[in-house]
Amino acid sequence: MAITAKDVQALREKTGVGMMDCKKALTEAEGNIDKAVEILREKGLASAAKKASRAAAEGTVAAYSTADASALVEINCETDFVGKNPEFVALANQIAKTAATVKPADLDALNAATIADGSMSVADSVQELFLKIRENMKLRRFALVEGKAISYIHAGGSVGVLVEFDTDDATAAKDEFVAMGKNIAMQVAAMSPEYLSKDDITAEELEKMKSITIDSSLNKPDTLPKPILTQIINKACAEKLWSDADIAAYEEQKNNKFLFNFLSKEAVATLAELAVAGKDEFVQNKIFAGAVDGRIKKQIKEICLLEQAFVRTDLFDGNVAGYVADVAKKLGADIKVKSITRFAKGEGLEKKVDDFAAEIASLTK
Repeated sequence: MAITAKDVQALREKTGVGMMDCKKALTEAEGNIDKAVEILREKGLASAAKKASRAAAEGTVAAYSTADASALVEINCETDFVGKNPEFVALANQIAKTAATVKPADLDALNAATIADGSMSVADSVQELFLKIRENMKLRRFALVEGKAISYIHAGGSVGVLVEFDTDDATAAKDEFVAMGKNIAMQVAAMSPEYLSKDDITAEELEKMKSITIDSSLNKPDTLPKPILTQIINKACAEKLWSDADIAAYEEQKNNKFLFNFLSKEAVATLAELAVAGKDEFVQNKIFAGAVDGRIKKQIKEICLLEQAFVRTDLFDGNVAGYVADVAKKLGADIKVKSITRFAKGEGLEKKVDDFAAEIASLTK
């Protein structure tokens, strides 16, 4: 049968696929629009399979909350342009709503669920958009909190945060609580803590942190406690492990706090070697041990949310735990932060690097 422009337009409006692809599908389906839709989907699956190996490290993060659950999702694509596409962003928001509503057990269950405000599965909805955009895209991960949570999306979906709280319903409904939750979520987005509190760091992780701190301290002699630094410098000078120029520079500048600016790279490297060689002795030194403990405490304040300095000093001057306690006291309520989830789009994924010079050169061959 003859395929009219009206038929092609109708299929295009239904699928969003290009005119030529719609015409080919209608011709193959002998004018049957429903069959043409299936053909387009099948061809899209084949095309998607070919493109699946292409890096998809852009995309967006979306969040959605219902009365009893909140969800955070990340969906990836190949380019930042598509990541900002209104249809792509709308799909991410639909999937987040689906996750919060359906409460799937895992990613497979979410992909199989019927998408919110739609009739097809999440996986098919992603596939449907692929048919329009023709760019590799994938639902990468999601987080679900069943209970009280506050979400925050930063910079149009570049970072998403979900903070879970333990408090009563009356407190959770108050504007002051919601504002506090947003402030903490923004802190998580900005400061990227690795743990909720120091209690979440295992003994094994703490020991590894200590080991790394010891090694890094020994390898940076300018940060060593003065008694230990003096000890290894005296050894370097006495055993002529330094050049005459470095020994002379030390004798002239040894009381200068910028001493290391006057030493050669070789001299500094020698000090590091001596410090590492004396590791067994130095770790027993109370001054060195105290310096290491101080550095570990500083790291904990940087990587643990509740120990971090609260960035909104205009609201509270202290750490995040103190800020939560202050708000709880003002509201006359018990408030605890139970968990945090932070998604940064594309983190840990290999990003495509375009070599335009090579591409142009290949076109001229």
